[in-house]
Amino acid sequence: MLDPKLLRTDIAGVAQQLQRRGFALDQEYFSKLEQQRKTLQVETQELQNVRNQRSKEIGIAKSRGEDIAPLKRAMDDLAKDLKDKEQRLQQIQSDLNNWLQGIPNIPDETVPPGNDEDDNVFVRSWGEPPEFKFEPRDHVAIGEELEQLDFETAAKITGSRFTVMHHDVARLHRALIQFMLDMHTRAHGYQEVYVPYIVNSDSLHGTGQLPKFKEDLFQLDIESEYFLIPTAEVPVTNLWRDKIADAEQLPLKYVCHTPCFRSEAGSYGKDTRGMIRQHQFEKVELVQLVHPEKSWEALEELTGHAEAVLQALHLPYRVVTLCGGDLGFSAAKTYDLEVWLPAQNCYREISSCSNFLDFQARRMKARWRAKEEKPQLMHSLNGSALAVGRTLVAILENYQCDDGTVQIPEALRGYMNGVKELRPQTD
Repeated sequence: MLDPKLLRTDIAGVAQQLQRRGFALDQEYFSKLEQQRKTLQVETQELQNVRNQRSKEIGIAKSRGEDIAPLKRAMDDLAKDLKDKEQRLQQIQSDLNNWLQGIPNIPDETVPPGNDEDDNVFVRSWGEPPEFKFEPRDHVAIGEELEQLDFETAAKITGSRFTVMHHDVARLHRALIQFMLDMHTRAHGYQEVYVPYIVNSDSLHGTGQLPKFKEDLFQLDIESEYFLIPTAEVPVTNLWRDKIADAEQLPLKYVCHTPCFRSEAGSYGKDTRGMIRQHQFEKVELVQLVHPEKSWEALEELTGHAEAVLQALHLPYRVVTLCGGDLGFSAAKTYDLEVWLPAQNCYREISSCSNFLDFQARRMKARWRAKEEKPQLMHSLNGSALAVGRTLVAILENYQCDDGTVQIPEALRGYMNGVKELRPQTD
């Protein structure tokens, strides 16, 4: 959430900056509510002062033995007026807060202009796409030839956009998770955490998924307002909701593996083939909560940690900076990592690494404090390192051979009991 003080002092400037991401700020609505809030706040404070003064007068009159009935009637009328104004003020403050919750973060000045993914800006690339002496197959064809990816049975069990994995493909999927967790805890200094896969609405408000993106979530049909997590970012970042860290504890660095559940309401008909866009998938997520002066440095570091996984697996990729129109709701700046997929002959997103500045922390009241100083808001960051299913897809397509087998990256073989290639099962 944006700082309300910023809107009160420079709403025109905020509106201009938000235009860079295609968001039209309703300045008139805010000014109207803000004026009502100010008027009611003054009137409420004045009535509170009068009430306090009259309470003293009643006390003095009572001590003198005077008739206080007229004073009490006047006090009752004043109390009713005060209660009415307090309720109206509370409602206006609630309306303002709800309106603020729907405003996205301000893009950093380094975010390029643009409307959609076509306007994202290339930063760098790593590795060369492999050259094949045959027509490369996509991961669906490869998995079905191996008889180890089963989309038909998944559709029968549940519905579209789900997958059943068998044998060594299932093992490779598990190996990727373990490999990523080990790399980030051992080499990059993250603390591994295990979190619930179900969260309440307060947690989703804290990281910015609610109220704007409710349709993209799976809500449980029970009395309490619970949701399946769309990403580990939600429960992990909320570890520090309503808490204050000591300055010495920063940076807080967490890595977490979870399944992720998304309705994909806004992507109807897109990427329906295979594992690119599913309702259930796995991710290894990185979350950092840092000192405000360190967050831009942390974004570069975190992005590098995600890149390290792709480099260790020898998967070609590129890094792009998202333009204003493609930026996520809570992000001030985002780098996307895009891995090469031979069958599509293009790079596809496999990780987003974002700096949210104090946007999420303000919603969550996640703060830090130096000794004897006033608490300040942390800055939060997160990134996929990596989306496991898409990494599996990239391995199947980049490491495929003309005989139908798939070579396993050397970095993963220790997690596969020495298995060096995927081949059809004979049993």
